Amino acid sequence: MYKNCFKRLIDFTIALIALVCVSPILLIVTIWLHFANKGAGAFFTQERPGKNAKIFRVIKFKTMTDERDADGNLLPDAQRLTKVGRIVRSTSLDELPQLINVLKGDMAIIGPRPLLVKYLPLYTPTQMRRHEVRPGITGWAQVNGRNAITHTKKFEYDVWYVDHLTLSLDLKIIFKTIYNVLHRKDISTEGQATAPTFDGTN
Repeated sequence: MYKNCFKRLIDFTIALIALVCVSPILLIVTIWLHFANKGAGAFFTQERPGKNAKIFRVIKFKTMTDERDADGNLLPDAQRLTKVGRIVRSTSLDELPQLINVLKGDMAIIGPRPLLVKYLPLYTPTQMRRHEVRPGITGWAQVNGRNAITHTKKFEYDVWYVDHLTLSLDLKIIFKTIYNVLHRKDISTEGQATAPTFDGTN
């Protein structure tokens, strides 16, 4: 009952209340990033697969500039990640605009993270089961390692979540997420500015 009915209603209610409460923070971060990103804008949208692998556009705060080298290629992520962007990312503020995705029904508060569309052909049939539920702003994999664990391990956690989804589990994930954010745990893999790319084996 919770999984198929009440979860969506609770997600919508939480997202609506949260957006109203954090709107001043959203405004401040938007202005902050507008200047820090050197004209690249404050928001970042990208196609991601959602429930049943249906494609939607995820909304996040943009933490990098669009600076390029002499040949017109984007500079490495580590060079484009601004000081402001690093703060926004380390405090997980970059995830807040996804509350809009939750209101629209693209995402849930809790669920497997929506990854890149190009990963879809690389999933095993078992890994593909992570798309049986709406993707989330945070999830079981995020509170059990986030970017500090391999993609393969994340997918194991995601499928486990799909099979064990309950209200009590979602509440546990919310509390663990708050703890991890306050302690800035597992924001990125050691030596990397962003999460590593999935190649079907890692």
